[in-house]
Amino acid sequence: MTIAERVRAVAADLAEQERVAVRDRSLTTDTWSLLLETGVLRALQPARWGGGEAPLADFLDAVFEVARVAPSAGWVAGVVGSHPWQSALFPEETQKELWDADASRMLSSSYAPTGKIVPVDGGYRVSGRWSFSSGCDHGHGVILGGIAGEVEVDGAAVPDYGSLILLRDEYRIDDNWHTSGLKGTGSKDIVVEDAVVPARRFLSHVRYEYLPGVLAPGQESNPGPRYKLPWATLFNLVLVAPTLGMAQGFLDEWTAITRDRRANWGGKVGADPLVQKHLADAYWTLDAAIAKMRTAAVTITEAGEAGRYVEKEERARLRWDVNRGCELAGDAVADLYRISSGRVAYLDHPLHGRFQDIVAALGHAFLTTDNVARAYAARVLGATPPEVQL
Repeated sequence: MTIAERVRAVAADLAEQERVAVRDRSLTTDTWSLLLETGVLRALQPARWGGGEAPLADFLDAVFEVARVAPSAGWVAGVVGSHPWQSALFPEETQKELWDADASRMLSSSYAPTGKIVPVDGGYRVSGRWSFSSGCDHGHGVILGGIAGEVEVDGAAVPDYGSLILLRDEYRIDDNWHTSGLKGTGSKDIVVEDAVVPARRFLSHVRYEYLPGVLAPGQESNPGPRYKLPWATLFNLVLVAPTLGMAQGFLDEWTAITRDRRANWGGKVGADPLVQKHLADAYWTLDAAIAKMRTAAVTITEAGEAGRYVEKEERARLRWDVNRGCELAGDAVADLYRISSGRVAYLDHPLHGRFQDIVAALGHAFLTTDNVARAYAARVLGATPPEVQL
């Protein structure tokens, strides 16, 4: 049984718990247990730590299915489910610190460098506020993004952006998640007040992402091809999967409602040729976006298996492809929402919440299209590309 099949087997339970999560603004403990029991959250964790060490495409398919019935759970599954993969890139000592006592311990995250990370003897001094830490109520720690000084790349000093792991007693959660969409993700702020973190818990993205041949520390103990994928492309994909899953769930719900919906002047709305065309367009667009997602996953997976370094132009093209797919899928959903009658304005209408979830998801900085479009096209044209994580 695949992970996606296990998810489909508990779809009704996930959907039921989603309603509670939306009300409480955080995933329920039952949802968290289901995500662990189905294997979604630990799919990308190394097998030697009891994880699935599954192909990336299998993980994305499972996350898609979660989001199809439970958008908030799907979003958290994608984001948090990527963290065992990233944790496996940290030094072995850090992996043991996280998983020796309980290998099912999970981390939330917030990657935008909005706080301060200052190098000190033996580690880093951390302070500040990081937002949008999805699933943080269930995390045993958090991965925070930040700039820790500079590192030399191609003879030039560049900001050393990286990820830093803090354990649960080193920060507090500010319960400020009051939103119109993805309400159940509990994506609250993380506040750190002058914590000192050992050096082993910082991982430079610049060093191992953009310097071919430089291994991340954890790749010595986790040498498999699964752990040779480019982080930014992978992280982009773990946001794409739930977003497209939400779009699929919207289409499922819209189709079920419209099949029986009566027109005000008689007859069924579904008999209208224009309505039929709108739906056909939406399904085509979503299918194309899903295909782009799977192609990107296979591309970086095959590169990892071959030991091939994925150049920036290719990474930019992959990120553009999947983000454009999400953008078009969102447009298709908005088109169907627009012709769904004024009743979708009611907060309790089934399509209202689903639409707001997709709007919230598409607002994520990693899913925007403008900069990744330029990052790709500028390289093709020999122009100077913008600074974008690739």
